[in-house]
Amino acid sequence: MKKWQFWLGVLISILFLWLALRGLHLGDFWSVVAKANYWWILPGVAVYFVGVWARAWRWHYLLGPIKKISTAKMFPITTIGYMGNNIYPARAGEVLRAVILKRKEGVPVSASLATIIVERIFDGVVMLAFVFVNLPELAKLTGSSGFVGNIQQVAVYGTAAFIGALIVFLLAAMFPARTASLGDWFIEHLLPERFKEKVRGIMHKFLDGLASLRSPFNVLMVFLTSVVIWLLETAKYWFVMHAFNFEVSFFALMLMNGIVNLATTIPSAPGYIGTFDAPGIAVLTAYGVDQATAAGYTLTLHVALWLPITLVGAWFLAREGIKWSDSLRTEAE
Repeated sequence: MKKWQFWLGVLISILFLWLALRGLHLGDFWSVVAKANYWWILPGVAVYFVGVWARAWRWHYLLGPIKKISTAKMFPITTIGYMGNNIYPARAGEVLRAVILKRKEGVPVSASLATIIVERIFDGVVMLAFVFVNLPELAKLTGSSGFVGNIQQVAVYGTAAFIGALIVFLLAAMFPARTASLGDWFIEHLLPERFKEKVRGIMHKFLDGLASLRSPFNVLMVFLTSVVIWLLETAKYWFVMHAFNFEVSFFALMLMNGIVNLATTIPSAPGYIGTFDAPGIAVLTAYGVDQATAAGYTLTLHVALWLPITLVGAWFLAREGIKWSDSLRTEAE
């Protein structure tokens, strides 16, 4: 709470909420929310957890060269990680699940984090693919729809960044000896003596975490799994849509999913408050959905995405008897 990054995130969330809700008539909003058929959220939650199971399988697959761990064991840790992302700032849940995996299975934190970063890179590539599938529709996202900035330009720069990161990781995985040699050179020439051995050990464990990317088949499997994961999440968007009085195509929801998840990479208050909602409402209003309905749907969807996984993750965390404490932070270092 005392760190400036936290308060910067809060300010960014407030800004995005203002952008999302400016001009909204609260009476119309509450009318939309009151008339919604919330039973449609149940199949949405069910299909979302199928996607979470797929995430656990993907992580198990990426960790395979380091240690074979069943998807059933990975699922609780995965939910704890997403719970942590939802309630702690700076995506601390990613470190949390790496630490818990170390405690339970003995996998080094740096190796786990390497696989988690790989997950995020593939997620980013798929999100951008969702955006580019709907490239002609991007022209609708203008200031009049509530969207700020040039989404086409953001998509191009984002694609370059994620593809570039993916290439770097693939090269590091395919040429571990050369990468380690290059890393050793930088460590030897740039770091103080007292840090060299620790950083060198972290680097080698991190490279071990990239082992799954040495096989083209593994890369293809991880990519296809990532596509399935995000299509399942879009299916949740589709189910929740039926609770409200509007309809857009599945492709439009894919575009919304891609844009809101790319926007949540912007620092914000815990739970992606504002950074999820503003672009989601903007996409729907660009498709002709009135602002009250777009706001009611997007805020309901946000809660439906946030609450179930957070409760399940908190339950698994409590069952493990673990708290996000100073000792746990020290273990992550």
